[in-house]
Amino acid sequence: MTILTVVRKELRALFQSPVAVIFLSIFLAAALFLFFTHARFFARGLADARPLFQWMPLLLILLVSAITMRSWAEERRSGTLEVLMTLPVRTWDLILGKFLAGLALVALGLFFTTSIPFAVSFLGPLDWGPVIGGYFASMLLAGAYLAIGLCVSARTDNQVVALMVTMVVGILLWLVGSDTVTSLFSQDVSDLLRSIGTGARFESVERGVLDLRDIVYYGSITLFFLGLNAYFLDRERVDVGAADGSRRMMSMVLTLGLIATNAVLANLWLAPVHRARVDLTANGEYSLSPVTSSVLASLDEPLHIRGLFSERTHPLLAPLVPQIKDTLTEYAVASGGRVTVEFADPSKDEELEGEVNERFGIKSVPFGVADSHSQSVLNAYFNVLLTYGDKFEVLSFEDLVEVHAEPQGMQVKLKNIEYDLTRTVKKVSQDFVGMDQLVAKLPGPARISFYVGGAVPPAYEASVGTFERVAQQVASIDPAKVTYERVDPTSDPALQQKLLDEYAVQPLAADLFGTQQFYMHFVIVVGQEVQRVMPRAEVQEPEVQKMVEAAFRRVTPGQLKRVAIVVEEPKPSNPELPPNMQPPPPPPDYRYLEQTLGQNLQVERTQLAEGFVKEDIDVVVVAKIGEMTPKQEFALDQFLMRGGSIVALAGAYRIDPGREGIEVAPEPHALRDLLEVWGATVDDALVMSEQVAPFPLPTQRALPNGMRIQEVSLIPYPFFPDLRGEQLNEEHPALAGIVGLTMPWASPVRATSETLEDRKIEWLVKTDATATQRTDGRIDPDAMDPQVGPTWAPGPTPGEVTLALAISGRFPSYFADKPNPTLENGGDVDNSGRTLKKSVSDGRLVVVGTGEFTSDLLQAIAMNTQAEIHAGNVQLIQNVVDWSVEDTDLLSIRTASAYARTLRPLDEAESRAVQYRTWFLTLAMLVAVLAVPWLLRRNTAALPAAPVEAA
Repeated sequence: MTILTVVRKELRALFQSPVAVIFLSIFLAAALFLFFTHARFFARGLADARPLFQWMPLLLILLVSAITMRSWAEERRSGTLEVLMTLPVRTWDLILGKFLAGLALVALGLFFTTSIPFAVSFLGPLDWGPVIGGYFASMLLAGAYLAIGLCVSARTDNQVVALMVTMVVGILLWLVGSDTVTSLFSQDVSDLLRSIGTGARFESVERGVLDLRDIVYYGSITLFFLGLNAYFLDRERVDVGAADGSRRMMSMVLTLGLIATNAVLANLWLAPVHRARVDLTANGEYSLSPVTSSVLASLDEPLHIRGLFSERTHPLLAPLVPQIKDTLTEYAVASGGRVTVEFADPSKDEELEGEVNERFGIKSVPFGVADSHSQSVLNAYFNVLLTYGDKFEVLSFEDLVEVHAEPQGMQVKLKNIEYDLTRTVKKVSQDFVGMDQLVAKLPGPARISFYVGGAVPPAYEASVGTFERVAQQVASIDPAKVTYERVDPTSDPALQQKLLDEYAVQPLAADLFGTQQFYMHFVIVVGQEVQRVMPRAEVQEPEVQKMVEAAFRRVTPGQLKRVAIVVEEPKPSNPELPPNMQPPPPPPDYRYLEQTLGQNLQVERTQLAEGFVKEDIDVVVVAKIGEMTPKQEFALDQFLMRGGSIVALAGAYRIDPGREGIEVAPEPHALRDLLEVWGATVDDALVMSEQVAPFPLPTQRALPNGMRIQEVSLIPYPFFPDLRGEQLNEEHPALAGIVGLTMPWASPVRATSETLEDRKIEWLVKTDATATQRTDGRIDPDAMDPQVGPTWAPGPTPGEVTLALAISGRFPSYFADKPNPTLENGGDVDNSGRTLKKSVSDGRLVVVGTGEFTSDLLQAIAMNTQAEIHAGNVQLIQNVVDWSVEDTDLLSIRTASAYARTLRPLDEAESRAVQYRTWFLTLAMLVAVLAVPWLLRRNTAALPAAPVEAA
């Protein structure tokens, strides 16, 4: 009750004091200004409240210093402190009352700022975990500052002195862990300083992770300074000259010493504890997932991870090193002894530096650093090395870190560290896996059937023995798991029909007219999975081993997959020149996609010129392929018939940037003809939307003197639909973790019929009901108003349009009634048995209605405009590839990074309206709360003084 009485008294005094009200108003105005203006929230385009909490450690110093400056100083100046010290009230009750009152006022101030995250949540997919963590961290930090402020106020009767000293102490505690100070020291010293600094500790909790170490740290500061405050006040209650007073003072000193000692020991004891924390982020960004635990549990050999970090590194990278170390330590703990972790600085160990340079190809990275006196280049290591048997993988600076240009400067953060590490663990462990391990990892018994017989041509006879030897070798690894049989179906019509129905195996023609036939088919069956190895003449044993191993990898969960990218080869920039005078051709498209997929998959480019897709390819990505040869068409068709997966980026129009501007031309129909037979139709139209992403276009700006200048401006572009929320099929695994997409110059995609035989249709991406279509192929503005800018007239009949869909199941062949282009004189229809006329097993087809979905052109636009709104496009292709090969385990930890949570497109008027509404709501809440004590004071009437009668 005493504490509550003090709390009420202090709150009443605080609200009656104009100083506290003024500083509270300054705090809110500064928070809003820093968020919207200094951080340029709308230009930044990210749906998070990070700019609010980035400045919170300094804003709280100002607010708390103003709250605490009068707590004891005013009591001492007015003489009421002596009265309080003589009352039968415990010192701790007085201190806690003032402390809780100050904490309540800080909580009120923070509550007023909640208008900011609520405004953000209406503009984009805000992750509330970091917001909750940020407010919780703010209260912890405010508690520490309040304890310091009360302690300082207890030593002076001057409020200004209390204000200034509290601010200085708070700034010093923040500064000691800042990048400005830590960059001056080695990595070990920097880590120690960051563990002491209040701001560095704040960053950990603010990102959405409640770590017991950080909570204990703030609690230790708070408890120590509250205890020191009690010691300062009790000294004024005690007669030091008396025996009891001396003993009491000694007891207080010992108590304070025990508090300080226990606080230090608690922090030291908890320093190596990494798992006592709660991850508040929506997708568990900072917690190891069950997928990671499963990958670590499946390791057959010891995995050694080395963190190679220089003690002196770039100031922006230094705070990331402890995060990586904590994560690697968690991997070691979760692995149950399968993973060992160590950290080293190669620049301080010549032998180690020589080893990592020569054996692993790891080099130091030059970073430009500058201070107030000079600029220099710092060569530092920032790598993670994973070794597994004789295999190794290296995560470099580019793999681990993403750099984001924001208006207030470069922002550096870790990528999805768990995803990067787990995919690398899978990759290095699977590279080490041979046929023995593949057999051991099979999900069930495997049967290898070699159907051979009839008039086998001489060119194939040697291959028969090769296939049989390889099959026998595989079966001998584990006869209980793998069985082998050689069957001659030529004399068994029932078996022939069964082979045709179940595996699409039919006799092959041994001569031109098909009068002689033979069987030579290699079929691997594991459960419901069927892998068919196509026969070839004069094939060598290593090649057969590779074919069989690839088939086993496809039916073994979690094995590394291979992706082929098929893109039209670049044409000479000036075909009229003779070959010896031709300038170098332009670089091939989709290099960025190739690099991104290569982080988790084996990727190769191919033109399919020979008419087949190699047996070890799992997914083919086709984009902007142009005019196709019959052999290319046949390769794609038969790959899908074998149960392969195809991702087709197939728009109706081709976009080519030129000197005169962007040129549009119809895309050849060859790929779309294939898709039509397989079940997907791409319409000859371009989709226009009202909800769009910005695009850089040349515009004119009028000067006061009447002249006009040409400049490039970001304007809403109707051919860049911005899609999110209900426009993404969140129930489909391929959309996991994706919060937004753009579909540049997209065409409508639809199934050829509402139901497809033996196939399942699923939409992936669609527009809202306001989308229209333009069928004339024009993308130029219909009008150029100097005041409004370029405008486009919408197309007719608005309505919902599908822009990407997925089809899975058994597909009919495009070449079912056509000649086989890989055979000479094949006739009108291939009856040789070499053409699969329907799918052998389930295949998967994903059709995206634009060839620019993840092109290098789109990436260049994203880089030039510093826009993160296109980040989901590449992630969708990654997810689609994983879904296509049914390797979706990493989808649960591959989430869009924080930078991919983007705001919905806003024009300038909408941005200003949001900003003004947020300012108004915040100030309205402040006025409403401050009006309560004012009304109470106004309704309070003074009691009339009773007359004093003369004696």
